Amino acid sequence: MNYFIAIMKTIDPAKDEAIRKEHIDYLNDLIEKGNIIAKGPFTDHSGGLIIFRAESLEEAQQLADNDPAAIEKTREFILKEWRSTLEV
Repeated sequence: MNYFIAIMKTIDPAKDEAIRKEHIDYLNDLIEKGNIIAKGPFTDHSGGLIIFRAESLEEAQQLADNDPAAIEKTREFILKEWRSTLEV
């Protein structure tokens, strides 16, 4: 498995708050499936970060694209492959 980080920048705060529960529910489902190893908001409220576990960039992109925040365009996602130097 490979790791991919998604940096999420909030672009519509009001709409983002309205779909927050859907976004969190989606991420929690991916955690249960083993597709997310870490997630959380930035303390300045500008967005957040997700670390996905996926076979490929395409799979990680699909996971990000299916997030309600991406579907509703409340956040902009920047996805990068990432290599941990720690045992995860």
